[in-house]
Amino acid sequence: MKPNVEVFDGGDEVPIVERVAAVDVAKASGMVCTRVPHATIAGRRVTRVWQVAATTNTIMTLADELVAVGVERVVVESTSDYWRPFVYLFQAAGLTTWLVNARDVKQVPGRAKTDRIDAVWLAKLNERGMLRASFIPPVEIRQLRDYTRLRSDLTQERSRHKQRVEKLLEDALIKLSVVASDIFGVSGRAMLEALIDGERDPFTLAKLAKGRMAPKHGALVEALTGRFDTHHGELARMLLDQIDSLSTKIEALTVTIEERINTVPGPIVSGDQPGNGDEPGDTSAEVDEATRPLPPVARLDEIPGVGVRAAQVIIAEIGLNMAQFPTADHLASWVKLAPRTIQSGSKNRTGSTGKGNPYLKAVLGEAAISAAKTDTFLGERYRRLVRRRGKAKALVAVARSIVIVIWHLLADPNARFHDLGSDFYDKRLNNDRKTRNLVHQLQALGHQVTLTAAA
Repeated sequence: MKPNVEVFDGGDEVPIVERVAAVDVAKASGMVCTRVPHATIAGRRVTRVWQVAATTNTIMTLADELVAVGVERVVVESTSDYWRPFVYLFQAAGLTTWLVNARDVKQVPGRAKTDRIDAVWLAKLNERGMLRASFIPPVEIRQLRDYTRLRSDLTQERSRHKQRVEKLLEDALIKLSVVASDIFGVSGRAMLEALIDGERDPFTLAKLAKGRMAPKHGALVEALTGRFDTHHGELARMLLDQIDSLSTKIEALTVTIEERINTVPGPIVSGDQPGNGDEPGDTSAEVDEATRPLPPVARLDEIPGVGVRAAQVIIAEIGLNMAQFPTADHLASWVKLAPRTIQSGSKNRTGSTGKGNPYLKAVLGEAAISAAKTDTFLGERYRRLVRRRGKAKALVAVARSIVIVIWHLLADPNARFHDLGSDFYDKRLNNDRKTRNLVHQLQALGHQVTLTAAA
């Protein structure tokens, strides 16, 4: 039997999904719409719209109803984190569930805005296949994300508390941050504790300096001369206790992340199959141990600018299975590091890259800044681009190059990072073309050029 299709101008046939459902999500409820064929009238469809509470029991009952009527695909609109119970429970019930971006759904002018109309519109787009499913990682990735994202949030919170301490010192006329690059290092922390305990003599405080801070005794005496009183000490004590508490939690999260990252599901490669040195009695496993691929975190750590923590965040955000990203360009587009092309008539211009995943883009931005300072291919790429494109665009280009490398390393568990070198562009120069360009430049300045080959 030929599937029901809808033919548009140009002859393209779009299959119609016979039984669909859509949910317009809110915080406390969801507007549900189902569209199924009419029981007796051919070509007619029946639309039903109703509201359900966003509670676990109600959603589980709804999932059973959708399974009972034979719904083939459910579409849930992405709204904050309110979509999670619907998607997770629908998937647990065996329903094919798509999470779609609200921006892709509502860009249609002239349509009234109500939850009921939105649900019907969402169902119609669903049955015509005019939506794209968002990437929903497996449960192991989602759990790892919770740990890495909380660690990032706590790290930012700790940085804010450190800034409050520095502001408090400025209020007390203490200029410690001018002399010390890190006022929370060993020397700086000892001085802060002494100030809180009641020490006010700048010479005594300056003697607490250690290491590279010790030769700065004179500057420290001047910087530690201020009006640090009792109320400054009470506030500083609260802030330092909060910083220490956050540091303890961050370290605990790091330990948990290192343990859980080994449970992240990855692609199945031939080396993981039985019969490749893994069967009992096969002694080749001992031989292959030395050539066993490095863990994903270690392989990503080889990329300039990417450290262990950055690699952990990258894996937590995109996973190890690159099947959801057919090519490296797909991954770069999903991360929002591929500028959009806007063409109208004879005019072409590039649009913004978009917001993307804030945690992933933040890590890639930091990695690009670090890589730009290295004597590597990525560093040279930044220096070539920054001269004519500016710092912002050059960093985005370097971050995109890092994403391309990440995709190739994760797509092939046996791949290793190989730096092309900072002289990569020089090796690929076309000497004849460069000579011709230089001659043209001299001739444009009014010179007559005669070339003589060097001995």
